[in-house]
Amino acid sequence: MLSYVTIGYNALEGIGSVIAGAIAGSVSLVGFGIDSLIEMTSGGAALWRLRADIDPARRERAERFALRVIGACFVALAIYVAADAAHALWTRAVPEESPFGIAIAVASLVVMPLLARAKRRVAAGLSSRALAADATQTDLCTYLSAILLGGLTLNALLGWWWADPVAALAMAPIIAREGVEGLRGESDCDDCR
Repeated sequence: MLSYVTIGYNALEGIGSVIAGAIAGSVSLVGFGIDSLIEMTSGGAALWRLRADIDPARRERAERFALRVIGACFVALAIYVAADAAHALWTRAVPEESPFGIAIAVASLVVMPLLARAKRRVAAGLSSRALAADATQTDLCTYLSAILLGGLTLNALLGWWWADPVAALAMAPIIAREGVEGLRGESDCDDCR
């Protein structure tokens, strides 16, 4: 049920963020939206992993595959966000204010910690690294929401156009670290085995 809720919420958040980001020219908002869409992939991988619980050999293969899918998505996002943010800084692309983007970031700061906590409980109960990685991804969305909120707010209130691409650059290493861990088949819950 948590995965379905996450997938639904992230679909709305992702589509809304990408559209609002494209309209405002906000690198951080578009990157955040794509992260939300990757969360949907993570949720789908977690659901697929839950269905593999019957056969222990199949379960381990599903764990490894799910972690790698999640990791590859994160690495791709980190590369995109870093390149787009660097381009925005280089060209001095000034984003418009995005009240809708600010509202999305605030909503995410409320919803994501609640979902992550519930997912960690389920992951520990099932001893699932893939589900723990999914919970970590939800935690990551909370951190990214805070960074996004900072960049959008500084741009809106103080006119600091560069705060948006700098916020995006601050997101990139966080996203990349999670991606590398996933590609290595690691998660923050390796002791859950």
